[in-house]
Amino acid sequence: MKYHIIAWMALVAALFAFASCKDSNEERCKVLKIYNWADYIDEDVLQEFPAWYKEQTGEEVRIVYQVFDINEIMLTKIERGHEDFDVVCPSEYIIERMMKKRLLQPIDRNFGKTPDYLGNLSPYIRNQLDKMSLPGMKTTDYAAAYMWGTAGLLYNTKDVKREDVESWHCLWDSKFRNRILMKDSYRDAFGTAVIYAHAAELEAGKVTVEELMNDNSHEAVDLAERYLKELKPNIAGWETDFGKEIMTKGKAWINLTWSGDAVWAMEEAEAVGVQLDYIVPKEGSNIWYDGWVIPKYARNVKAASYFINYLCRPDIAMRNMDAIGYVSAVATPEIIEAKSDDAIREAIDLSYFFGEGMGADSIHINPVQYPDKKVVERCAMIRDFGSDTEYVLEMWSHVKGDNLNSSLVVFIFAVFGALFVWTVYRRYKAYQHKKSRHRRRKYKHR
Repeated sequence: MKYHIIAWMALVAALFAFASCKDSNEERCKVLKIYNWADYIDEDVLQEFPAWYKEQTGEEVRIVYQVFDINEIMLTKIERGHEDFDVVCPSEYIIERMMKKRLLQPIDRNFGKTPDYLGNLSPYIRNQLDKMSLPGMKTTDYAAAYMWGTAGLLYNTKDVKREDVESWHCLWDSKFRNRILMKDSYRDAFGTAVIYAHAAELEAGKVTVEELMNDNSHEAVDLAERYLKELKPNIAGWETDFGKEIMTKGKAWINLTWSGDAVWAMEEAEAVGVQLDYIVPKEGSNIWYDGWVIPKYARNVKAASYFINYLCRPDIAMRNMDAIGYVSAVATPEIIEAKSDDAIREAIDLSYFFGEGMGADSIHINPVQYPDKKVVERCAMIRDFGSDTEYVLEMWSHVKGDNLNSSLVVFIFAVFGALFVWTVYRRYKAYQHKKSRHRRRKYKHR
C-alpha cells in the first residue's frame, strides 16, 4: 500500500511538473527579449510594438529590454552563457563572427497579412552585408541592417582649419598636442593607422582601403602599433561616449568619432555657440553597419522577426533617426522627402544608397548623415579579424598601456619601493616596541 501511495505521489508530481513546463513555455512565447545598444532606439517606438504586434497577429507580447555597450560582451553572453535573447543588434563584424560560429537563426519572413518591410533596406547596404556570406548562409537571410555611418573627424572650426583635417596627418601633427580625443575602438584605430601609413600607395592606386583595413598580418598590426604610439603625445584621452560632450564644450579640438555622434554633437554645440564640423579624410575610412539578428538560443523567433520587420517601416525608421541621430538603412521615397533640405546648398549623389531611378543622384541633404558617393567610394567595411583578433587586441593594449616613458616608470617604482621599505620599517619598530612593553609588564608582575 505504501509503495502505491509513493508511486501515485510521484505521478502527480510529474504531471504538475509537465504542466508547469507547458505553462512556462506558453508564457515565454508571450515575451520578447531584446538586447540593444544604450540610447539606440526611440522609446515610444519600443513601447508601441506590442500593440502593433497584436494588431498584426492577434497575439500578445511583453518586451524585456536590456542594453550593452560592447559588442563582445553581448557575444559572450550568447555564446558562453546561452542567454535566450530573441533579437540583438551587433555590429557587422560580430554578425560575421556569429555566422561563422553558427550562432544565428534565419529571420522568418512569413508575415502573413503584414507587408514585408525588409525590402525597404538600401540595396547598397544589403550588398555590403552579403560580402560576409558563407557557403549556404546568405547574410541578409540572417541579418537586417539597422543603422550605419562612417568614422571620421569632428573638429572645432574656431581652432582647426578644414584643410588641416582633410588628411589623417592631423592626428600626428604636433600642433595638436594634447588636443585630440580618440575613440576607444581598436578597430577604428587600427584602420586609421594603416590607412595613414600607406597614404602614398593609396594615392598612387597601388592598394585599396578595403585591402589595407582587412590585412590582419602581424606585419600590418605591428605597423599600426608603431604609428598609434607615435600619435599618443597628441591624445588628450581615449573615449567611448563622452567625447562628443567634451567637444560641445570646446575643451578639445579634434575627435576621431562616428558620424552619428558627430551629428548629435554639432546640434548640441550650435545651441551653446560652439561651431563643430565633420569630415571623412581624403585617404578614406571605415564604414560600419549595425543590424538586427536572431540568436541561436532565441525562444520567440516569430515575435523577433516581426520586430525586425516593424523597424523597417519608413515611419518607424524616421522616428528612430530623429531620436538617436544615426542614419537608418531604410531607403525609400519617404526618407528622401523627409530628409531633403533646400537650405543645404550643396547637392550630393545618393544614388548608390537609394538605388537607381529614385531621383537620388542630386539631393540637398545632410552630408554628415548621408555621405556623398565619392566619400563612400574611398571607404570600406572592416571585416572580422577572426583568429587574429587576439593579436590585434594585444597590440591595442600595448598602445593604450604604454603611457609612461621609462624614466617615469623607474621613478614610480622607486617611490613605491621607498614606501614599501618605510612601511616595513615602521611595522618592525612597532613590533619591537610592543615586545619591549610586554617584557616590562612581565618583569613587573614577577
